[in-house]
Amino acid sequence: MQAMKTLGLMTLTLLLTVSQVTAESPAGQRFPDVIDVSVRSSADQRFTFQVTLSSPYDTPQRYADAFRVMTPDEATLGVRELLHDHASEQPFTRSLSGVVIPADITRVIVQGRDQQYGYGGKTLTLDLPGR
Repeated sequence: MQAMKTLGLMTLTLLLTVSQVTAESPAGQRFPDVIDVSVRSSADQRFTFQVTLSSPYDTPQRYADAFRVMTPDEATLGVRELLHDHASEQPFTRSLSGVVIPADITRVIVQGRDQQYGYGGKTLTLDLPGR
């Protein structure tokens, strides 16, 4: 009976360890994370975003392939497509210019997209300058 309890405890510990490794390892990460964003305004309600993404799982076969700027109710305002992996450049920063944002929008959310799983991961919410 004691041997079965020990075996059960060892199995549970192994399962927990495997699930923790999977959740925390780059291979288990499903989405890129937005880790930094800077924004500046220009004329005519246009904004430029500098977005830093972390996607340590990036390979030529699967990578972070875009990020988007959206309103708090998730209406997309602009998308930057990424055409190749950034496996040797983690984290990486890219810009998106000319995003027109209506005057009544004072806050936006930036979110990354994975080639296989779509949009998700850690987002950043920021207030727009001058609004």
